[in-house]
Amino acid sequence: MHSIETLLNKLQSPKKIWVTTHYKPDGDAVGSVMALCLYLKKKGHEVYPVFPNEIPYFLDWIPGLEHALNFEAEPKLVEQKLQQCDLICCLDFNDISRVKYLEPLLAAAQQEKLLIDHHMYATPVFEYSLSDEHKSSTCELVYDFINLDKGNALIDTDIAACLYTGAMTDSGSFRFPSTSASLHRMIADLMDKGLKHSPIHEKVYDSWTEQRMRFVGYVLKDKMEIIKDCQAGLICLSQKDLDDYQLNSSDTEGLVNYPLSIEGILFSTLIIERKDGVKLSFRSKGNVDVNFFARQYFNGGGHFNASGGQSSQSFTETILCFKQKLYEFHAPNKQLKK
Repeated sequence: MHSIETLLNKLQSPKKIWVTTHYKPDGDAVGSVMALCLYLKKKGHEVYPVFPNEIPYFLDWIPGLEHALNFEAEPKLVEQKLQQCDLICCLDFNDISRVKYLEPLLAAAQQEKLLIDHHMYATPVFEYSLSDEHKSSTCELVYDFINLDKGNALIDTDIAACLYTGAMTDSGSFRFPSTSASLHRMIADLMDKGLKHSPIHEKVYDSWTEQRMRFVGYVLKDKMEIIKDCQAGLICLSQKDLDDYQLNSSDTEGLVNYPLSIEGILFSTLIIERKDGVKLSFRSKGNVDVNFFARQYFNGGGHFNASGGQSSQSFTETILCFKQKLYEFHAPNKQLKK
């Protein structure tokens, strides 16, 4: 692996740069991709922002998205741009399987690859890496990348809005343990540059449809299970639940966090039956390592307090398997503690 400084020297002359992120992009994924692309474009590079699939509706206002490509909608154009590029930038994931249907193209690409990411256990397929699991978000690392490139003065209100979106969403509105003094200094710098933070929060968190609001009420009333012996909360949603409320994938965003608001609950899980398989999301408080749990039992991973996984079993079998593994995970600790 080469140093970031080596790459920055190469970027002093114009390049064609292809930038992508993980499947089902969230606020940090979309924000980091577009922040980096807007910055590189200002530096004179030709940039191709690519998303493996559509982005959530509550992020469709992000600056620069009118130039972004959706692989599921435009696969041939995405492949063409990949073949033309000089550098590939991979943001907010560290295993190329996370790009799902885009994986074969990315794996076959011979161009040098840059990783900018804050997840644990990166795979060694990148020539350059700016990775720190202790950072709040990939957006915070993109900000660090810009500063390493001595480009802070080029951060305008559009770039600032992208960076703020990722930092805000991945830090739980700045309440998660990853919220550091350096993150607050970044936000202060962005506000000094003209960032208006309140409208961004409103667009992301206060733009629900009536149907989504009623769905959340249904979930909390009828679908949330509290497993007191394990200090855990569980929400299980079948494909029928999603179809009955005519939801898209982004409408389930954040549901996994609700059980953690209950006193004494330290481990929360969301299990969703989708057409492409059963997906699991894990969140925790304190010293409960859900990254280990996801990697050990459900072919996943992520962060210490926030991870995801998947299951090849049926929806019902996955629920039973999860409960068994939960008790196995909990038993050695007798009682999970903050």
